[in-house]
Amino acid sequence: MNLVTALLHAEWPKTREELRAGLCDHYSDNDETFRRTFERDKDELRAMGIPLVTGYSPNFDPPVVGYRIDRSLFRSHLPGLTPDELAALHLANNLVRLGDAPSDDPFWRLGGRPDESEVTAVARLPEEPALRVLMDAVAERRTATFTYHGVERVVEPYHLAFRNGRWHLKGHDRTRGGERQFRIDRFESEVERGVPDGFDRPERVPGVEERPAWRYGDDEPVTARLAVDAAHVPWVLSHLGDAAVVEQREDGSAVFEEEVCNREAFRSFVLTFLEGAEVLGPHELRDDIVTWLEGMA
Repeated sequence: MNLVTALLHAEWPKTREELRAGLCDHYSDNDETFRRTFERDKDELRAMGIPLVTGYSPNFDPPVVGYRIDRSLFRSHLPGLTPDELAALHLANNLVRLGDAPSDDPFWRLGGRPDESEVTAVARLPEEPALRVLMDAVAERRTATFTYHGVERVVEPYHLAFRNGRWHLKGHDRTRGGERQFRIDRFESEVERGVPDGFDRPERVPGVEERPAWRYGDDEPVTARLAVDAAHVPWVLSHLGDAAVVEQREDGSAVFEEEVCNREAFRSFVLTFLEGAEVLGPHELRDDIVTWLEGMA
C-alpha cells in the first residue's frame, strides 16, 4: 500500500532508487534483496490490475527508467458502489472463492471491506494457472494463444465456465476456422494475450456446453453406433439423452448414435462397460478399438 501511495502521488516516473529512498522502512538495505522485493511488488501490482506506467525520470542523465501510476486510468474503470452494493459483492465473493485468493481482494480498490465480519466459503473453485490470464482476455477482448493437442491455437475467447469439476473456454478458434470449446486443464503451454479490443465479440455469446470428453478434440468427426446391454442403458441415457437412441431392442438393450471427435476418450468410455457395450460402426472406429485391445493382449 505504501508503494501504491508513492506511485499515485509521483508527478513523474520515479526510479527504483528514488522509491527505495522514500520507502526505506519497507525495503532492505541489501541491494539484491531490495531488487527481488521490488520486482515482486511490481508483479503483484500488475496482477491486481493496477496500471503501472514506465517512463524516463527527468532527474538523470543519461535517462533512467522510472515508474508511476496513472491516476486517471487507476480510477476510470472503478464503479461507484453504495455500502449495500459493496456488502453484497463482498458476500458473493466470499461464499464461492477462487483458489486461495485473499478474502479482501479486490475490495480495497472499490472502497474497502464493508465490515470486519468473516464469511465462511461454501465452495472453493480450483484455479488453473491460465485462468486469470483468460479472464482478462475475455473481459478486454484480447486473443489468447496457447498449445492444445499439439497445435498452437489463436482463439477469440467469449466465455469461461466451470462445468463438471473443470474450467472450460468457449470462443472462435482462428487456427481451425470455427467455434471451439477447450478444457483449460489440457492446455499444453502458457497463454499469451493479444492487444486489447483485438476482436469483435458476437452479439449472442455462445455458452459453454456440458459435453462428454469424446466430443472435444480434432479427430475427424465420425458418428459412432454403440450397442449397450439393458443393465447399462439408464446410465448411458442420463449422459447422452433420449435423442441419441436409434434402436430400442426387446431385451432392454439399445443402440445409440453419438458424434466422436476424440477417439481415445470414446474408447475409454466404451471400455468402462467391459462386455456390456459393443461398437457397431463405423468400421474404422470399431477396427481402432479392436486393434488397441489386441495390442494390450
